[in-house]
Amino acid sequence: MAAQSRKEIMAADRRAQAEARLAATPMPAASGWSATPRQEALSRLIDLGLPHRRDEYWKFTDPTTLSQPEPVKAATFDPQETLIFGGVDRLHLTFVDGVFDAEASDSLEGEGLEIARLSEAEAADIHWAQSLYGTLEARGQQPVARPLAALNTALASDGILIRATGKVSKPVHITYQHNAEASDAILHHVVKVEAGAELTLLENGPAAARFNKVLEVDVADTGAFHHIRAQGRDHERRAVSHIFARLGEESTFKSFTLTVNGVLTRNEAVIEFTGDDAVAHIAGACLGDGDFHHDDTVFITHDAVNCESRQVFKKVLRNGAKGVFQGKILVKEGAQKTDGYQISQSLLLDDDSQFLAKPELEIYADDVACSHGSTTGAIDEDALFYFLSRGIPRKEAQSLLVLAFVAEAIEEIENKDLAGELTERLAAWLQRHSG
Repeated sequence: MAAQSRKEIMAADRRAQAEARLAATPMPAASGWSATPRQEALSRLIDLGLPHRRDEYWKFTDPTTLSQPEPVKAATFDPQETLIFGGVDRLHLTFVDGVFDAEASDSLEGEGLEIARLSEAEAADIHWAQSLYGTLEARGQQPVARPLAALNTALASDGILIRATGKVSKPVHITYQHNAEASDAILHHVVKVEAGAELTLLENGPAAARFNKVLEVDVADTGAFHHIRAQGRDHERRAVSHIFARLGEESTFKSFTLTVNGVLTRNEAVIEFTGDDAVAHIAGACLGDGDFHHDDTVFITHDAVNCESRQVFKKVLRNGAKGVFQGKILVKEGAQKTDGYQISQSLLLDDDSQFLAKPELEIYADDVACSHGSTTGAIDEDALFYFLSRGIPRKEAQSLLVLAFVAEAIEEIENKDLAGELTERLAAWLQRHSG
C-alpha cells in the first residue's frame, strides 16, 4: 500500500506540473483538421504528466528546465561566422525565436514538393498532413512515455509541412535564430515521403532560450529521407527534440546530428520498421566543454523482415561536460533477418567529464544479427606521441585525434560535401576551445 501511495503522489505531482506548464503556454486556437490531434495530445499529456528524474529514461538527465512553466534566460551573441550549409543550393526557411520569418525565407514551393506552414494549413478542413500530425508521436508513446512530445503536439505554434512527391533535387534547409533571451519556441514539423520519392532536410541554429521540436517522418515504400542537423552556437540554450519515423518497404531513413555548445540538449529518436527490406541509420557526434549536458535517447522497433538499423554515436567531453546515450533495439516476433548495430563511444579529455550509457537489446526472433557496444576512454597516448615525435604541436595533435574519433559517425552522411563542411566546423570549434 505504501508503494502504491508513493506512486499516486508522484502521478499527481506530474499532472500538477503539466497543468502549470499549460497555464503558462496556452493552446493555439485550432479550428480545422489539427483541432482533434491537438486535443488528443493534450489528453495524453494530462494523463502522463511531465517527466521526472525518477523515470527510467530520465534518470541521467534532469528535465526540470525543459518542463517548468517559464524558460531559463539564455544570452544571445553574434557568432561572427558564415551560415552553415549557406553554400548549398537549397530551399531556405527561417524561424526567429519560433516565429516564421517570411522575408528571410524562400517561397514555399519547389519541384516535387508540397510545402506549407502548419499555422496556415491547419485552418483548412482537409490537408494531407491531417493523417500524420500527432499520429507517429502517439504511436511512439509506447512502450516508453514521451510527455514532452505530447506537449509539443498540443501546443506547437507553427512548423513546416513537407510532402515529397518525387526525387527533390534541392534540400530543404530550416534555420533557427535566437534573438530574445527569454524566448520559448515550440515547433512541429511533418514530412511525408511518397513511394519512390527522395528528400533531404537540413536544420541548424539555436532556435530559442528553450526549444521543443518534434519531427514526424513517414517514408513510404522505396522512398528515401536524409536528415542532417547542426545544433550549436548559443551556449546557454536548452533544447529537447523528438524524431518519430515510420518506414515502409524498401525505404531508407538516415539522420545525423552534430551538437556543440548548449547547457542542456536531449535528442530522442523513435523509429519503426513496418515494411520489409528497409534501412534506418541514425548517428550523432557532440563536443562538449564545461557546463554541457547532452543526451541521445533512441528506440528502434523492428516489426518487418530483413531490415537494417545502425546507431552510431560519438561524444567528446572536457572540463566536466556530461554525455548520455540510451539506445534500444526491439526485434518483434516474426522480424527475421534483422540486422541491428549499435555503438556509443565517448572520448574524455579530462577526469572531470562523464559519460553514462544504457545500451539495450530485446529480441523475440531467432534469425537475427544484432550487436551493441559502449566504450569510454581517453586520448591514445601512443598515437599522441606519434604526432608529437613528428613535430606536430600537442593541441593540433589532440584535435586530429578527436576528428579521427568522431569520423565514424560523420561517415554516416552520404553527401560528402555536407560531411566535409561539418568536419570543418568541428575543426574550427576545436581550435577555439584548445586553450
